[in-house]
Amino acid sequence: MKSRIAALGAVGLLFAPRAAFAATGAPDHGDTAWVLAASALVLFMTLPGLALFYAGLVRAKNTLSVMLHCVAIACVASVLWVAIGYTLAFDGDGPLLGGLGKAFLVNIGRDQTFGQIPEMAYVVFQMTFAVITPALIVGAYVERIRFGAVLIFSALWLLVVYAPVTHWVWGGGWLDKLGVMDFAGGLVVHATAGVSALVLAMMLGRRDGFPRDLHPPHNPGMTMMGAGMLWVGWYGFNGGSALAANGSAATAILVTHCSASMAGLVWAALERWRFGRASMVGVVTGVVAGLATITPASGYVGPAAGLALGAAGSVVCFFAVEFVKHRLKIDDSLDVFAVHGVGGILGSLLVAVFASSALGGAGYGAAHDMAGQTGVQALGVAATIAWSAVATVAIGWLTRAIVGLRARDDEIEEGLDLTYHGERAYNA
Repeated sequence: MKSRIAALGAVGLLFAPRAAFAATGAPDHGDTAWVLAASALVLFMTLPGLALFYAGLVRAKNTLSVMLHCVAIACVASVLWVAIGYTLAFDGDGPLLGGLGKAFLVNIGRDQTFGQIPEMAYVVFQMTFAVITPALIVGAYVERIRFGAVLIFSALWLLVVYAPVTHWVWGGGWLDKLGVMDFAGGLVVHATAGVSALVLAMMLGRRDGFPRDLHPPHNPGMTMMGAGMLWVGWYGFNGGSALAANGSAATAILVTHCSASMAGLVWAALERWRFGRASMVGVVTGVVAGLATITPASGYVGPAAGLALGAAGSVVCFFAVEFVKHRLKIDDSLDVFAVHGVGGILGSLLVAVFASSALGGAGYGAAHDMAGQTGVQALGVAATIAWSAVATVAIGWLTRAIVGLRARDDEIEEGLDLTYHGERAYNA
């Protein structure tokens, strides 16, 4: 990621193209250790963090299906990333897509470096991002999708949506060259997954009883534990994106924590105002909204901006949840678009404001000023939304033609745990 050049300690190089990372010297052992540890933290976000977060929100009869979706996506995404995903995202500096020179990683030697770390460490770190991004979409289709559809859709989506957008933003593509600011994935991760989740939810159709007569989450405590793991893992998600054990990483972690904390408090206040009480599920949803909102800005802003972004993300995402469910009547079951998509998009736009050096931020690169950076960010958001939506429709149609999308009514009634996997989460 171009933003990770902050590890070199020169703000003027913060917005340099990816070529600035080319290096042939020995890697820094401290930076390497931190990136490897951050990789473990990001994988921990998916397994078991996201799996527990989502599983607690569904009915008991679908608990294992949600967990297995996360595990299966982790396996599929990892294999594809090594085979072709990494090279499509990070080989060369073409405007739209990388080349095939690093397919199966055969041309990456053990001593080859990327900045101050071995390139293999960078492959691992980026692989954990490639795992969690399609896994986020799971929340849109729980309790009603065929297992085969999960595998095919996720595999195609990784190659058709995730890899190209990653190249645009972080791999030397056209948005990278324009100077778009996305430190850890507001566009690459949250906007792509959120928009695609909304589209896929519309293609699948609603659950029976939506939105008034749905069953409550079967285990909010499980959801809280998953949210806690996500929060801890986000230290690696954002802090690791500095690619160095330095002040940039420390600041990214601090602003991430500030944003999450403020967002949880604001969400609780909004629930108290709207419903007369603050819920466990609501507060941790607010925390995740704050985490998603700060992600693109985390390497560019200061702690005060982290608090402001957390508050803004919580308010906007809170009302987005109600708008999607009750006004648009789209059954994005676990609010992937309203929380991750809206949060990531909001943070991607507001970074143009809070990166100002007058507000304690890192300043601007190629765009030079707030107005220019706002234009670049808006273009990046629009392009990401458009490509994610169009490509998801095509992938959804293809998946439906191959194996179908929606489970049969009798399978949904029985529960996906038994009908697709022959197991129950709870055996009395």
